Amino acid sequence: MIRMRTAFVAVVLSCMLSAPGWAQNPAATDSLKAQLAAIAARLDSLQRNLCPAPMPAPGPLKITGNPTTDSLNATIRRLDLQLEQVRSSRCGVTAAAPAAAPADTGDDLAAIRAAAAAAGAGAAAAPGQPADTGKSEPVQFVGKQRNASVLNPEISATGDIRFVVEGQGVQRDNFVPREFEVGIQSTLDPYASAKIFLTFSPEEVGVEEGYLYWTGLPGKIRADFGLFRQQVGDLNRWHLHALPETEYPQVYRQYFGDGGLSGTGISLYTVLPVSLVHGTHEIWFQATTTSQDAFIAGSNQPVVLGRLQNFWQLSKSSYFQLGFTALSGVNGDSGFSGRVLGADLRYTWRPPHAGTRQNLTLRAEGYQAHSNAGGVTTDRYGTYVGLLYQASRRWIFGARYDYVQSPLGPESTLWQVTPTITWWESEFVYLRLEGQRQNSSLYGDHNTLTLQAVFAMGPHKHETY
Repeated sequence: MIRMRTAFVAVVLSCMLSAPGWAQNPAATDSLKAQLAAIAARLDSLQRNLCPAPMPAPGPLKITGNPTTDSLNATIRRLDLQLEQVRSSRCGVTAAAPAAAPADTGDDLAAIRAAAAAAGAGAAAAPGQPADTGKSEPVQFVGKQRNASVLNPEISATGDIRFVVEGQGVQRDNFVPREFEVGIQSTLDPYASAKIFLTFSPEEVGVEEGYLYWTGLPGKIRADFGLFRQQVGDLNRWHLHALPETEYPQVYRQYFGDGGLSGTGISLYTVLPVSLVHGTHEIWFQATTTSQDAFIAGSNQPVVLGRLQNFWQLSKSSYFQLGFTALSGVNGDSGFSGRVLGADLRYTWRPPHAGTRQNLTLRAEGYQAHSNAGGVTTDRYGTYVGLLYQASRRWIFGARYDYVQSPLGPESTLWQVTPTITWWESEFVYLRLEGQRQNSSLYGDHNTLTLQAVFAMGPHKHETY
C-alpha cells in the first residue's frame, strides 16, 4: 500500500510539474498538494488497519477551462470516491451519501470532455513513447434465450368472415366463413428463407403457397422454388384478405380462376442495370404447372410467364408504375394452346406528412386472351379500373369497374360496378361494406351487399404476397 501511495504521488506530481502553467500558478499547486496529502493520510490509516473518518460529501466540480487542471481535478475526485468505497467496505460503515446532483449537469460533462482532451493531448505529446496502435475488442452481445425458441418459425393467422345479402331470390348461406389462413415463415440460413400459407375454407383445405427462396444470388437474382402465386398484374400476388375489394377483378377470375393464377415451379427475379428517365425496371421469368382450366384446359405442362415492371418516383408524394405481362402454355394431349398478354398501371399519391391518414391509388389493367383449339382461334378481352381514396386514418372509400369477355366458348360479356367503404380499425382488424351491381349477357342482373370482417394475428398482418 505504501509503494502504491508513493508511486501515485510521484506520478501526479510529475504530471503537475510538467504541465504548462502550473509553475506559474502557486495557488493551484498548493491546492493539489493538499488534496494529495489528504489521500496519502487516508491510505496510511488503511495500511495500519485503522478506519479514517468518512469523507465529507464532495461539492460541485470546479471547471477552470484548463484541460490539464480539469483532468487532474476529475481524476482526484474519482480516486477520492474509490477510496471511500474501500474504507466503507473494510470498516463496515456506510459511505457518506454524495450530494444531490445539480439540475445543470454541464459541469460534469465539461469535466469529462476536458479529461478526454487532456488524455488525448498527453498521449500525443508524450516524448519517446510509441503510439498505441492496438485496436479495442468490439462489443459482443450474447443472447440468453433458449436455442429452441430461436429456431421456431414466425406464425401468423388471418380470418375472413362475410355476411352476404342477395338482391333477389331466396336468401341462404348468408354468413360465410370465406377463408382462414395460417402463414408460417422462417429464415432458414443466411442464404435461404421459406414461406408456407395454409388455407381453410368451405370449398378447400390445402396449401395456397409454399416455397423456398434465395436472395443475393449472382447478378442480384432472387430465385423462388415451390408453389406460389404468379406475378400477373398488380393484384394477383395479393392474398384474398388483403385485396382492396372482397374478390379479385373479374378478368382475373375469368381467365385465371376465382383464386387468381398460381402454380408450382420456379421464379427468377432481378432489377435491370439500366434506368430510363430515372426509373427502376424489374423483370420476372417464371415456369410453373397450373390447373387453371380457363387458360390451358388442365394441362400438366409448364406455363411460361415473363413480366417487365417499371417504377418512377414522380415527386415526394406520388409514384407511377407500369407493367407488361405475357403468359403462354400448351396442352399436348388436347392440342390446345393459350396466350395472355396484359398491361397494367398504377398511380399512387401519398403526401409524406399524412402517409397514414390520406392517400389515393388508381389502378387499371387490360388483357387479351388468345386460344387455339382444333384450329379454331379465339381472341377475348378484359379490363378493370379501380380507384381507392383514404380520407382519414380510419375511413377508406373505393370503387371498381370490371368488363370481361368469356375466355372460351360462345362469346358472352360481363360488366360489374363495385363500390366499397372500409373502416380500418387497426392493423389487426378492418371492416368493409361492399355493394355489387353485375350484369351478364347470359344471366342478366345480379346485385349483392356484403359485410366483410378481416382479422389478423401474429407478426405479419394482411399479407399481400
